[in-house]
Amino acid sequence: MIEGLIGKKKGMTELFLETGEVIPTTVIEAGPCYVVDKKTEQRDGYESVQLGFAEIKPQRSNKAMSGVFKKAGVPPLDLLKEFKVLNNDSDKYNTGDVVSADIFSEGDYLDVTSVSKGKGFSGAMKRHGFSGQRDSHGGMAHRRVGAIGQASFPAKVWKGQKMPGHYGAKKFTIQGLKVVKVDIENNLVLVKGSVPGPNGSHIFLKHTVKGRA
Repeated sequence: MIEGLIGKKKGMTELFLETGEVIPTTVIEAGPCYVVDKKTEQRDGYESVQLGFAEIKPQRSNKAMSGVFKKAGVPPLDLLKEFKVLNNDSDKYNTGDVVSADIFSEGDYLDVTSVSKGKGFSGAMKRHGFSGQRDSHGGMAHRRVGAIGQASFPAKVWKGQKMPGHYGAKKFTIQGLKVVKVDIENNLVLVKGSVPGPNGSHIFLKHTVKGRA
């Protein structure tokens, strides 16, 4: 079995259970992914497959990658990612094969990796949750950082000091999200809870390594 898939965030919705419980879910388009390359225990020391996702126009692929796709017998793809093959099942997959959402099932727990929404340049209060300074008696530094340095020694700003800067657009992994529904026909996976990133962003799905959240 392949460790995971490449997908795309479609948005959020609600799922109503027979008990009347309402679950907030994220809808993920999981695949279909093409097997572009394959690694084996004998040749490479471990078993994995390189999956490709999201077809693109041929002119958007450079010559080197066009040759890779042609050799594998797959259309030009936008995103490539290597996933391990579990339980010594590499013989089940060959270049050109299509892998879809049927590798997941209801009740599974997944680790989801994606890039969070970018917020642009932000101040320290929004970026780091600072409480701010006194907002009274004519002070003009309500939302400013305050002191960032030391005394005459070491006479510098320490690396990693929390300051204003670009906020968001960082890679995050949410662990242990439960799969509440799988629509194999439409390659959709619904997971409980939220997933970082805007709608339409690419995400990586993997069977969790730590169990349920």
